[in-house]
Amino acid sequence: MDNKAEVREFLTSRRARLTPEMVGLPGGSNRRVPGLRRSEVATLAGVSIEYYAKLERGQIGGASESVLQALAHALQLDDAEREHLTDLARAAGAVSTRTRRTRGNPAVRSGMQLMLDAITGGAGIVRNGRLDILAANALGRAMQSEAFESPGDGNLARYTFLDPRARDFHPNWEKAADITVGILRTEAGRDPYDRGLQDLVGELSTRSTEFRTRWGAHNVRQHGAGVKQFIHPVVGALELSYEDMQFVQHPGLTFLIYVPRPGSESEERFRILASWQATHEAATATVARDDAGAATRKD
Repeated sequence: MDNKAEVREFLTSRRARLTPEMVGLPGGSNRRVPGLRRSEVATLAGVSIEYYAKLERGQIGGASESVLQALAHALQLDDAEREHLTDLARAAGAVSTRTRRTRGNPAVRSGMQLMLDAITGGAGIVRNGRLDILAANALGRAMQSEAFESPGDGNLARYTFLDPRARDFHPNWEKAADITVGILRTEAGRDPYDRGLQDLVGELSTRSTEFRTRWGAHNVRQHGAGVKQFIHPVVGALELSYEDMQFVQHPGLTFLIYVPRPGSESEERFRILASWQATHEAATATVARDDAGAATRKD
């Protein structure tokens, strides 16, 4: 994920989706490219054609905040896209001091796990920008049980694109896939030098045509709050409200909680799911103790 290529492809893709009529310019004929011309974007942003061409070639590191804002306005970027453009510019400005590196998952503090475990009526998980689940409460583990299994291995992107069961879990799989790629693309703008993210994108691009197509669209997303539907393999259809919160002391980590509407059928199914998870974990613990005892007797 070369930063200059990221900037170039993002800006050209945003330019290509606009027509002159959409921005109040005459369309004319004999247009050789889809969307706006570079000169038209430059005019709308109040910069010279030469300067905009320089930005679109990926040389965005020295752009001022006012230029970025003007560019965002000219290209009609939404809030997530504006933030992504700022992230790309920030990363470009730091390119001389950044190299491709491996970033390990931060340790989940005991207090963070205690907070998760205190939530009994909702599914809580902590994930990073690569969509690795780092911690979860009982309902979170139950809700995402398939994602923890191969090929997901606790990564929601692998689960979404490489596990056929995800298409049943997400009633609207296409939308879930779009959101997943949008989150990863946003993370790539924040930190294009993370080897783990690069490797994940490379793996998914190689193994999934659906991922590769979406990745090339350069769409980004802010994951905040809303309502989602799931079809869990144990309890069936669930409609859950979710909230996405960031940790001040742990930038890059996200706390997600899913809760059913009080008195709803989903709330009753969540109770059943919690009971199922407790039974499942108790059985797993019993097997582990029996195995440990057998090993001790054998020694």
